[in-house]
Amino acid sequence: MQFLNHAVLVMRPSIIIKLLLVILVALVLFFAIGTILTSPAPTSVSALSADFPVEAVQIPGRDHVIVHGWLAPGKPGSGVVLLAHSMRSNRVEMLSRARFLQDKGYGVLLIDLQGHGETIGDKITFGLKEAENIEASVYFLRQRFPRERIGAIGTSLGAAAIVLAKKNLKLDAVILESLHPTLEEAVENRLKLHFGDYGSVLLPLMLWQLSLNLDIAITELNPIARIDQLNAPVLFISGTHDAHTTQSETERLYASARHPKELWIVPGAKHFNMHTYAGREYEHRVDDFLSHYLKRYEEDD
Repeated sequence: MQFLNHAVLVMRPSIIIKLLLVILVALVLFFAIGTILTSPAPTSVSALSADFPVEAVQIPGRDHVIVHGWLAPGKPGSGVVLLAHSMRSNRVEMLSRARFLQDKGYGVLLIDLQGHGETIGDKITFGLKEAENIEASVYFLRQRFPRERIGAIGTSLGAAAIVLAKKNLKLDAVILESLHPTLEEAVENRLKLHFGDYGSVLLPLMLWQLSLNLDIAITELNPIARIDQLNAPVLFISGTHDAHTTQSETERLYASARHPKELWIVPGAKHFNMHTYAGREYEHRVDDFLSHYLKRYEEDD
């Protein structure tokens, strides 16, 4: 017995050191999450297929950022639609939307937000800097198509970038898909998906990391605080089964937005490409909304 007690005592320092090392590694990994979440997602965007010819454009923005995109003109008087993708994606995500919109006569501009695709950026900023890409792209469209009405479709990060734009975009129609009301809710929802209800315990530290990494208060990244300044007809689209941005969160955004506004909750849809999921119904609803606000008819002249 005395021998066993001595062995335990000898082992204790070793066990304690190993435990401390495990805790240290866990802390390092956890504190690295903020950097990982904001790290850029550059990709080489391949050429489009011949059935959808486009013009490759490079749009000058703030801080010497060049926004890369594809432009496809539509029928005169039908309007032009800016397409902004979700987080860690690129303009290819919006390609199916661009095809159907051009078939309906709209011009389209698909862009890579900063830190995504071919648009440079050292961080993903959850809409803060991406909003500057939106501003530059809208200005580009106004110069290129001075007689056309301009709309925008944004998904998740792209939607946040549209809403968080500091300049008055003066858009004629906006569609926001799967948009979170606050960054805190967006982060908490994702933590719960990965860690269950215990994920909420990690939320304060995660938000602190993001705030420190982006050098901005998290509250500055809340779309719901700026949605009433959008000053454009807006259609909100979300899914009943979206655990990343819940139906009730979308309904809060809708309630805070100015009129005219519309809300479409897609039965069964989760946090993914709404066009892919809803297909023809998506096309019908989006075209109905955009045509009402973007297309110029003879009586408008």
